[in-house]
Amino acid sequence: MRGKSGQGRRSSRKKEAGYGDRPEPTTPSPSREKQPENLTSGGETAGTGKDAAPQLPKNAHPHRLDLEIRKELRTLPKFLAELVARHLVAAGDFLNEDPERAYQHALYARRKASRVGAVREAAGIAAYLTGRWQEALSDLRAARRITGQDIYLPMIADCERGLGRPERALEIIREAPIDELDVAHQVELRIVASGARRDMGDLQGALVELQCPQLKEHRARPWVARLFYAYADVLEELGRKGEAREYFSRASAVDREGVTDADERLAALEGLEIVDVGDDVVWSDAEDFALSAVEPEESKAPAADSSDQ
Repeated sequence: MRGKSGQGRRSSRKKEAGYGDRPEPTTPSPSREKQPENLTSGGETAGTGKDAAPQLPKNAHPHRLDLEIRKELRTLPKFLAELVARHLVAAGDFLNEDPERAYQHALYARRKASRVGAVREAAGIAAYLTGRWQEALSDLRAARRITGQDIYLPMIADCERGLGRPERALEIIREAPIDELDVAHQVELRIVASGARRDMGDLQGALVELQCPQLKEHRARPWVARLFYAYADVLEELGRKGEAREYFSRASAVDREGVTDADERLAALEGLEIVDVGDDVVWSDAEDFALSAVEPEESKAPAADSSDQ
């Protein structure tokens, strides 16, 4: 989660877990700690109802958390820092495969440590991935306020889209300190701006938002794949099939992490179907594949015995 923008658009639900870099917290760690009396075997405070903790997986170890986040958690009592760390690890692990489960872990961490930037970030991203736009907006704004970082702006603007406010999304993007963001987050803002234009029915404007020098990028980067994909998606909606085919192809070529479904979109444009054949994946015309998969009856007949001739 840390350091990611949530990829700045809602059209693809495949998102990245993981953590990036943050400045160390300036608040000193408390010197006095009080251990709770009713801990579960996993180190969690037993609870019921709303405060009940989701079950932690066995590999949710605090040391797996990014060092910068562990430093932020030092502002908490030791036992609480460890508990929150374990739920943040679980949230990160489940983020791709089970966003709802990730959300439950992040939500629990937020209930225990709502003033820690990394916790609000985790809760915001998990809420974002499960379509809880208002909740995500609140948490991501809090994370930005606590940390002073603008990397959350693509997701914040996209939440405004989710709430049906594309004009507000564009306003946030116009006010963003573009020069202070890295290229990846600049591109994410462009993708969100393009989506907002589409929400408003301005397809040509959506295309213009994506026309940037990074369209000439050749490196395999998740944000490059998303840029090509978004550009191809708008081109297809504009009826420019040939150009859309080119950019879906380019997205597929650089999408090493599977953040888009560019292969499927490209196959659809070509009138093909992606077919699994054992461990291989091939593109084939569906009817041709069906016919080739059936062995001709003649080949099944036994060979004639030459002695009968």
